[in-house]
Amino acid sequence: MVENIHWLGHDCFRVEGTHTVYFDPWKLAADAPPADIVLVTHDHYDHFDMDDIRKISGPDTVIVGPKVVTEQVSGFETLTVAPGDTVEVKSARVTAVPAYNLTKFRSPGVPYHPKEAGYVGYILDMDGRTIYHAGDTDEIPEMRGIEVNVALLPVSGIYCMSGGEAAEACTVIKADVAVPMHYGFDIGSLDDAERMRRLCKIPVEVLEKEAR
Repeated sequence: MVENIHWLGHDCFRVEGTHTVYFDPWKLAADAPPADIVLVTHDHYDHFDMDDIRKISGPDTVIVGPKVVTEQVSGFETLTVAPGDTVEVKSARVTAVPAYNLTKFRSPGVPYHPKEAGYVGYILDMDGRTIYHAGDTDEIPEMRGIEVNVALLPVSGIYCMSGGEAAEACTVIKADVAVPMHYGFDIGSLDDAERMRRLCKIPVEVLEKEAR
């Protein structure tokens, strides 16, 4: 189920198929393969970097993101989404899923990723496979009922779910396989990914980080 899904570190993935799709491109190599579709979850620097988007984008690339992202993009085709939206992007179907914190706060009562900010995760439906990229989020009620082939879930804690919380999220997300992400840069480690694998009741694939 994870074939042609390349983990490039942190929350960044490249999915190859009918279209080349990037999630949250960041710290990419200068010769990274060009993108047909770029899906950006929110505007924090480690998820949205215009220099990286320029590396992989051409005249036919479509950049999808919440308003806080697309209003900062110029020179490329954009598609603005809000939580709950489903859009057709080329021949792929993309659904924006809420992504926010319930228990992670920068100061009392102030979450790192507030619900009202409109940040998103995505469900990508392409080539007969569905991939859920959760973005920066805690386990939230909107995860209940998500049914996908592959779930890409953060595990570092602090700003998003920990490995244990990601495993718990897999009790409400219906997925054939889960993949840990959001570790290995500043916060989170392979131990967090392995903790998710130990505790999760569905299969977990810990992907090797590939050259960006």
